[in-house]
Amino acid sequence: MYVPSYVEKSKDGTLGKIAQELMARLEKCDICPHMCGVNRLAGQKGFCRAAADVEISSFGPHFGEESVLVGRYGSGTIFFTHCNMRCVFCQNFTISQLGEGTKLSVEELADIMLRLQSMGCHNINLVTPTHYVPQIVSAVNIAGKNGLEIPIVYNCGGYERKEIIALLDGIIDIYMPDFKYGDDEAASKYSGVQNYTLYAKESLIEMQRQVGDLVVDKDGIATRGLIIRHLVMPNDIAKSEEVLRFIAQNVSSRAYINIMAQYYPMYQAHKYPEIARRITVEEYRKVLKIAKGISPEFRFAD
Repeated sequence: MYVPSYVEKSKDGTLGKIAQELMARLEKCDICPHMCGVNRLAGQKGFCRAAADVEISSFGPHFGEESVLVGRYGSGTIFFTHCNMRCVFCQNFTISQLGEGTKLSVEELADIMLRLQSMGCHNINLVTPTHYVPQIVSAVNIAGKNGLEIPIVYNCGGYERKEIIALLDGIIDIYMPDFKYGDDEAASKYSGVQNYTLYAKESLIEMQRQVGDLVVDKDGIATRGLIIRHLVMPNDIAKSEEVLRFIAQNVSSRAYINIMAQYYPMYQAHKYPEIARRITVEEYRKVLKIAKGISPEFRFAD
């Protein structure tokens, strides 16, 4: 049976020290690439609009994720409020952009993790966790001491600092980042972030170094590794070939990839004619063909 590394780290004090180091960073926040420098401990807010309190919109077993995460009893999903990206097409914009959610303590977050485990969930799936990394690690430290022992999934938008991801070594079991764009201009225009490709590439390489290619158990449930999501967008706005080629050449030729077809022009997408429609079947098939041509060893999510 797979036992996550964070279990021992929570008991020997290692995780507590990392949690303290991360929490201290909130005084002059540099958790994500924006590096706003605001004092979140004093209630100041930067780009992500999050202060020191954790806010979540919901939690529970989720059956709409990749099958390797869902299994029979679901992925134990926690949806965090706010985001360090401002995607104009975000389907969860009421949570990420409008701040829909409820404040809770680190102790309450730890309790939620334990409750999800007691429901039979196969993992703890942290959705949009980037801006709450210090609080999450603090909660894992508490939960680990109290019996949490299922894999933790870091489900993010890809806009990460390598330095912060490095501190999560031995804490996160499964990284599941988006690799949204192969082009910085598009990332700036549609998601409000600068140098996206640099940060996404650096963090992907670090994630792969830590956990390697995806590993599943005898029941087909993921225990450790990297899952990369890429959303196909209209008119190749995402520059999919550049994304996929980088993965094959610099991350892993055997990477587990979810090439997603569910782009939908939500939120403010109607303001941009080039992305104000669903993708076509031909656009999706083209990206899939490109992926298979770049690396026949790629594994694709079902």
